Amino acid sequence: MNLMAILIGTLAAGVGSVWVAAVLSWGVLARYTQHMLSLAAGALLATAFMRLLPEAFESGAAAHALSTTLLAGLVFFFLLDKAELWHHGHEHHHAPAGLHGHGHVHAGGGHRHGGSWAVLLGDGVHCFGDGVLIASAFMAGMQLGAAAALAVLVHEVPHHIGDLTVLRSGSGGSRRVALLKVSLAGALTALGGLAGYALIGQFTHWLPYLLVLAASSFIYVALADLIPQLHRRLNARETAAQVLWLAVGLGLVALVGGLGLAHAH
Repeated sequence: MNLMAILIGTLAAGVGSVWVAAVLSWGVLARYTQHMLSLAAGALLATAFMRLLPEAFESGAAAHALSTTLLAGLVFFFLLDKAELWHHGHEHHHAPAGLHGHGHVHAGGGHRHGGSWAVLLGDGVHCFGDGVLIASAFMAGMQLGAAAALAVLVHEVPHHIGDLTVLRSGSGGSRRVALLKVSLAGALTALGGLAGYALIGQFTHWLPYLLVLAASSFIYVALADLIPQLHRRLNARETAAQVLWLAVGLGLVALVGGLGLAHAH
């Protein structure tokens, strides 16, 4: 049952997020894309602080070791972003029109303003990592896994919008080719889920540390990437909309992971 849930959750997060991004990019909902940043920030923070971290610290693992893992994870994602920014910084001024509003720093992925293959490689590696983290959450509990998969799906949407822009530019303007390429990269989330399932099955004592690592990834993306972008919109109406969508993100995670979570132990 866990394996089937992991496959469904990883495919929904990895491929589903690409299709949602396509709808937002190319459909009538494009004007609401900015709200996805607030929604993603709320979902990430709620999943980290209300689901992943409590589950890890209640596992019996040493609190000091878990806290050290959390700190190390935050520092690692910071350094990874620095490395990616240094490597790809010269490409920012050559990004396709419309990309700067959506492409953003993402843990494990960096700024995706490079060429098509660079985008696909970055997406594939990051999606694989997402799959491992989702699998670790599902192994701790069904509700926890569903909350993690939902958080990944939501926070992947904004950067996939930028990915689709780059891939479409490199595919002669073809939406179909761009969507197919990014979807294939997203499908690697399921492969990561299978790897995570095998890993957790053999080394169950790693589970609390993987949960904390997942939390550090979510916290870093929310605080270092998404929330700073929200400061660009400062008038009262837009600020109220940001708070509302942030609350929606928090509420979605609470809805998915709250009811019955105590029975998962």
